[in-house]
Amino acid sequence: MLLYNSQVSGNCYKVRLLLAHLGIPFERQEMDVVDRSDRPGIIGDANPALRVPTLILDDGRPLAESNAIMSYFAEGTDYLPTDRYDRAQVLQWLFFEQYQHEPNVAVARFLVKVAPEGTASPAFLAERQAASHGAIGIMDRYLQTHEWFAAGRYSIADIALYAYTHVAPEGGVALDDYAAVQAWMARVAAQPGHVTIDW
Repeated sequence: MLLYNSQVSGNCYKVRLLLAHLGIPFERQEMDVVDRSDRPGIIGDANPALRVPTLILDDGRPLAESNAIMSYFAEGTDYLPTDRYDRAQVLQWLFFEQYQHEPNVAVARFLVKVAPEGTASPAFLAERQAASHGAIGIMDRYLQTHEWFAAGRYSIADIALYAYTHVAPEGGVALDDYAAVQAWMARVAAQPGHVTIDW
C-alpha cells in the first residue's frame, strides 16, 4: 500500500495517525506541497484533484481525500461507530472540519510555516487566523461538556480535528484561551499507538 504524502500536511497526518493506531503498514512517497508541477506525472489518474493524501491500495485501487481514506480504514473498527446516529455525529464533525476548520487553521499555518514569503497579504492571513479562532472556539465550547466529538469515544472525528488544531500555533493561532481543547488534545496524544506529525 502506497501513500502519496507530505510530512507537513495535517491531512496526510490524519491518515498516518489512523494507520498507526490500526497497525497497518504502508509505504510513502513524499510530495512537495509548494511545487506541485510533478503531480500529474506521479499521481496521474489516481486522483484527478492531484492532492495529497492519495492512497493506492494493495489491489491497485486509488483513494483520495483524507476523511474518505480514514472512513475506509475505520470501517468495522472502534474508530467509526455502527450506530446510525453516532455515525452521523462523526460525519457532522468531519464536514465541519473540512468546511469551517481546515480552510482556516490549515491555511494560516501554511502561509506562516510553509509558503514562500509574500504568498498572501497580511490582511488575508489575519482573516484566516480570526476565522481559525472562530472554529476552535466552537470546538472548545463543545468539549466543555463532552470528552470526545462523537459517540462518547475517540473516533476519526477526533483524529480529523486534532491534525491541524494541535499545530495551530504554527500559524499564529494561539490555543492558550481554549482549556477544553487543550485537555482534549492531551487525551488524543495519550491514545495507544499515537504518533506525532513528524512520524
